[in-house]
Amino acid sequence: MPPIKLKKISTRAPKSINKKKTKDETDGMLSELDDLQNLLFAENKHSLLVVLQGMDASGKDGAIREVFGKLNPQGVTVQSYKVPTAEELSHDFLWRIHAHAPAKGLIQVFNRSHYEDILVTRVHKWCDDDTAKKRMDAINDFEKLLTLHNNTRILKFYLHISPEEQLERLKERTADPKKMWKYNEKDFEEAKLWNEYMRVYEECFSHCSYVPWHIIPTDQNWYKEYLITKKVYETLKGLNMKYPGLKK
Repeated sequence: MPPIKLKKISTRAPKSINKKKTKDETDGMLSELDDLQNLLFAENKHSLLVVLQGMDASGKDGAIREVFGKLNPQGVTVQSYKVPTAEELSHDFLWRIHAHAPAKGLIQVFNRSHYEDILVTRVHKWCDDDTAKKRMDAINDFEKLLTLHNNTRILKFYLHISPEEQLERLKERTADPKKMWKYNEKDFEEAKLWNEYMRVYEECFSHCSYVPWHIIPTDQNWYKEYLITKKVYETLKGLNMKYPGLKK
């Protein structure tokens, strides 16, 4: 797989894409996803782990709400990863992650994930390159374990926002009453480290590729939601699941 260079990938939908038609297609797939989720739960043979990574304001919360918010809440769990607690820091970095790996029949969504321990930690020099490499190897082993030994399908999405769009969305949080609760002045400081974040993300894509990454242009929310919905839909459809018969 050739190296991913984020500067060469657009953050917007191709001009040839029709917005209304695409949104209608998204709605159709979401309707079918409801049935596929029910089938996943009933068959109880597979699970799905969805990893959402991206810069601040890239739309992780929105993707969860619009794509997974319409599904049966009994079958979908969302776990957000913030600064580790003292207890979490006293264990290996995957300890808090593995506890939330999806059981068979369920969909687990990670809002940020185990990748934070090789991204923000590297940007701020809390983790040296040698430690980061060991963690990347551990991540590959972890994802291999889930895939091969628990029938877990893993979808990893990087929400690819432009710095201009990010800045606009961060400013909205200072003016829109519905978004003020998201405001954190530190986000503007993190935005200044854009180039360094892009560097460590690209290294992450190269070294943690046992499960491939999907780069999702996210300047336009409708296109982001379409691409994520389509990949989740195709993944569940491809499992060729069947409802179990009567137990004898």
